[in-house]
This record gives sequence, C-alpha cells and structure tokens, in this order.
Amino acid sequence: MLLEPLSPKDGALPAELLTELAALYTSNREFHALSGDFPDPDDIRPEQVAVALADELVNPDVDVLLARSEGALVGIAVTLAHHPDPADPDPWIGLLMVDAGVQRRGYGRRLASLVEDRFRAVGRTAVRLAVLDANPKGLAFWTALGYEVIGHRRDLQHGRPCAVLRKVLRTPRRAARVAVLDPDGAVLLFRYDNPEVGIHWALPGGGLDGDETPREGALRELREETGWTDLEPGPFLCTWEHDFTRFDVPVRQHDTIYVTHGPHRDPTGPHLTAAHAQDGILSWRWWTRRELKEEREPVWPPGLARLLDGVDGVDERDGA
Repeated sequence: MLLEPLSPKDGALPAELLTELAALYTSNREFHALSGDFPDPDDIRPEQVAVALADELVNPDVDVLLARSEGALVGIAVTLAHHPDPADPDPWIGLLMVDAGVQRRGYGRRLASLVEDRFRAVGRTAVRLAVLDANPKGLAFWTALGYEVIGHRRDLQHGRPCAVLRKVLRTPRRAARVAVLDPDGAVLLFRYDNPEVGIHWALPGGGLDGDETPREGALRELREETGWTDLEPGPFLCTWEHDFTRFDVPVRQHDTIYVTHGPHRDPTGPHLTAAHAQDGILSWRWWTRRELKEEREPVWPPGLARLLDGVDGVDERDGA
C-alpha cells in the first residue's frame, strides 16, 4: 500500500480522481448515514466530495492522504497536525475510510499504521480521534488497534455524542537476549525498575546497534553485561514483543531470544558497574527452575520456565 498526499492542481482535483473518491465514499453508505456529512448517503456526487475536501484543505494543519494498492484507490485518511484547543497536544485522525469492496483484507489496519508512522516520523508521541457513540463497529476497530477511550464529548460540527480515543505512538526497537543456563538448569536474570512497568527481571541483552543481526547483538550485550567472553548464543528460543518506556521514550520492543549453557558464576569485569548503571540494572542472581516457575516477581519473557522445559540438555529438576 502506498500513501500519497492529496495535492490539488490549480486549486482543483482531476475529474478522474473525483470519480474514484466519490465511489469510495459511496461504498461506505452506512458510515455516511451516521455522519451526516452528505445530504443523501445513497447519492454522493463527485462535486460534493470536491467541496468536502476543499473545506478540509483550507486548514494548513490538515493532510488528506490517499491509499493505493496496485494502483487502485482503496482508502483515504484525513489528519490534523494541531488541534484548535491549546490544551490538546496530540495530532488527530479526522477520517479513515477504506473502500467497502476491499474491507476485511487488512487495508484499514495498514492505513492506520502508515498514518501513525507519519506522525511518529515527525516526533509526535500520541494520536487522538473521535468515534460517534452510534458507531460501535468503528469503536471496535480502533480499540483493537490499541486506542483507548479517554473521554466523551459532543462533536464540534453537529453536537453528537462521541468517544475520544488516544494511542501512544511507541518507537519500534529491535533487541536480542540470551538465556544462560547453568548445569542444574538455573538461569541468570537481571533486575530492573521501569517507570512504566515497574520491577521485573530480564535475561542479559538489549537493543541492536545499526545493522547488527540479533545473534551479533545478543553476543555483544551478553559480554557487556556479564563480562563473559567464552559463551556464544546457542539455539533460538523464541521472539517476544512488549511495551515499556526507555529513557522517557515509549517503545515497542521486539526481542529475539537465544539459549546457551555455561558455568554457574558471577558476572565480572572492570567495566561491569558502569555498564549496569547505564542499562538500569539494579542487581542480578541465578534463578532455579523452581523459582522461575513460581515467578514471584515479573519475568521477561513471561512463561520463561515453560519455554526452557523444551530445551535439549537442560536438567528438568526443580533445582535447589
């Protein structure tokens, strides 16, 4: 899917494009019957669409974005960079609509994701939108994408009740970790206190640098955080995506996790204290298999004991 800004030429839109847009709008008859944006939702004409879009584009903070797939117009989004209320710091999605003939193919999710990427690229950290109370399908769509209802109000144009939703725009981050197992199956974990998720324990590892592969990053992080230079990441264990705040930046992290075996020993090295301070590591210890299964404090990834049960060469005893 390609996303392109709508740019009128000499203040007008080409007739062919208006015909495409009118067909897109007409296909969403149920939505327009709710919105009341057109006098007759069964007869939306190109000239009416032209007027509606011209009214949007008068505002320099508004972008009208056309979504195409294999050349065909499949969707449209209207965004607002700055809300008139100075107390509202977030950009808004005013409209997101997919041609009814191609719905349920993932175009709506993809279009929403591309719009979010545009906001994220210019440093915006969240986005808002409003859904009419009479539109439960719309509410279900947006909440499934991670938007949360933060309030209720009436829309500015017609005074109809609607829900206001907001989503934090997290920065994608690639990371890699290693589960180091001692001869009895205990695993080394580091303790953190994150401002968003609180106290938790995690495997050695962290974010990838540049073009590092997950295996290269896992090895580098393992050496930096433990001082051990004689271990290599072994077999792939799992991947895990999770949200947290890193240095005041909300991130969506994709962890690639490996497993390896090594002796039961302490992390060591002259740079260990500085490395742990930089990464926010509070402490460390080896967790026995019994402790890991109990998870008295949160462990990343969740269910690590179950994942390790299938690793060849691991002693399945509960441990001491």
